[in-house]
Amino acid sequence: MSAFFEKILRESKIAFGFFDQDYILKDNSNLLAQYTGGRLQKKSAVLWDIFPELVGSEDKIHDLLFKSIKKFEFEKLTRLTDENKLRYFTLSLFPYRDDSLSSQHLLCIVTDTTAATSLEQQVQQQKNEIRLLHANIATLQNRYGEEIYGKSEKIQAVKDFIDKIAKIRNTTILLYGESGTGKNLVAYAIHKKSMQEESPFVEINCASIPDTLIESEIFGYEKGAFTNAFSSKKGLLEEANGGTLFLDEIGELPLPLQAKFLSFLETKRFRRLGSTQEHTVQVRIIAATNRDLKKAVEAKEFRQDLFYRLNVVSNELPPLRELGEDVIILANYYLNYFSFDFGKKIIGLSRDAEAKLLNYAWPGNVRELRNVIERAVIFAENNMITQDDLLLYNAIDAKKVRVINDTFSLPTGGLSLYELEKKLLLQALERSDGNQTKAAKLLGLSLDTFRYRLKKYNL
Repeated sequence: MSAFFEKILRESKIAFGFFDQDYILKDNSNLLAQYTGGRLQKKSAVLWDIFPELVGSEDKIHDLLFKSIKKFEFEKLTRLTDENKLRYFTLSLFPYRDDSLSSQHLLCIVTDTTAATSLEQQVQQQKNEIRLLHANIATLQNRYGEEIYGKSEKIQAVKDFIDKIAKIRNTTILLYGESGTGKNLVAYAIHKKSMQEESPFVEINCASIPDTLIESEIFGYEKGAFTNAFSSKKGLLEEANGGTLFLDEIGELPLPLQAKFLSFLETKRFRRLGSTQEHTVQVRIIAATNRDLKKAVEAKEFRQDLFYRLNVVSNELPPLRELGEDVIILANYYLNYFSFDFGKKIIGLSRDAEAKLLNYAWPGNVRELRNVIERAVIFAENNMITQDDLLLYNAIDAKKVRVINDTFSLPTGGLSLYELEKKLLLQALERSDGNQTKAAKLLGLSLDTFRYRLKKYNL
C-alpha cells in the first residue's frame, strides 16, 4: 500500500483490513490498530477478536463470503481512546477477490463517525428538551390564574386545607380528584402560601413524559450516561431545591422508577443517572392523581410502600358538578379572561346560558368548562353568551329526553327519585353485562358521571 494512499485514508478517517476465508487478518492500514485499541497485537488476529460486536452475526458474514451478498454493515461501534474518550465507528464488510489472492477475502472498512454521531446526539438531546418544554408549557397553560374561585362549602374546605397545610413545609401531600379539577392549581396555592417568593415551583406530568425519559428528567444525568447524554443535566429535583416539586399523575410513574423515588423520599438523597455521587436536596413533594391508588396497589400497578409514604396528608378535590353556583363564578372568570384575550366586548351570560351550565354534569370538570367558554367567546356574535353559544359535547340528546317525557308519567302517589335513579343504574349495568361504558351510554351519561353516581349509591 503506497504511503500516498495511506495518507488519503488517514485524512478521511478511514481504516481497512483484509481477512481470509478463515477470518484471520492478513493485511491492514496503520490506522486500524488505533481504531481497535491494541487488539492487533495478538498473532493471527481473528475477526471476532478484533470486533467482538460481530459475535452472533456469523451466518451473515459467512453468506457474505460464499453466497455473493454484497455488503454487511455495523453502525455506531464504540471504542475508548487512550485519553478515555468515547469514539464511534461504522464497520462495513465486503467480499473481495483478485488474481493475487488464492481464495475469497473479506475487506473490512472502518470509518470514524464520532463527529457526525455527536452532532446527532446533540440534535436528539435538543429534541428531547423541546418535547419536555412543550409538556411543561402545556401544564402551565392549564393553570391560567393563580386564585381559587368559588364560594361553595366544598371550595371553602379546599381553601381551609391549603391554609392549614401551608404552615407545615416538609410533609408530603397527595391530591386526589378527577381529571380537570385543578389539582395543579391547589398545589401551586400551597407552594405560594408556604414558600418564599423566590422559591422554585417545578411541575411535571408523569403521564406526558415517555418512560425512557422520565427518570433522567426527575433525577438528572451525567454526560455519557446513555446514548444521547451529550452533556450533564440537572434533574427536576435539583431544580426544585428549596421549593416544591409537583408530580402530577403520579399513578403513571413506571414501577421500576417507583422504588428509586421511594428511596429519595426516605433519605432526601439521590444519584444522577451515570453517577456515583450522591446529591441532597430540601424540597417539598406534592403528588396528584386521578386514579384510585388503593386499587392500583391491589392490582400490583403501584407500590404499597410508596403509596403509604406519599399519603401522609391527602385531600380529594371535588368535581365541578358538586359545586353548584360556583360553575357560574368560574364561567364568568373565564368569560372575562377570554374576552380580554380575544379583544371582544362580551358582558356576561344570559339566564338560559347559566341554566344550561348549571344543568350539565361536567365530566371534564373545570378544564372542560374553560374550553366551552373559550369556544363560546370565539364564535359569539353578540355581547351576551346565550345557550346556543355553549357547545356541550356530552349533553343528553334532546330527542331522547322528549321520548322519555312522552312515555313516562309520574304516579299519582309520587315516587322516590333516589330509589328510581338507583334502580335505573342497576338495570343499565344488568343490560350491559356489567360493562360500565355501555351502561353509561344507555343512560346518556359520560363514564365519569356514571361512576360518580355508582359511588353515590354505593353500587
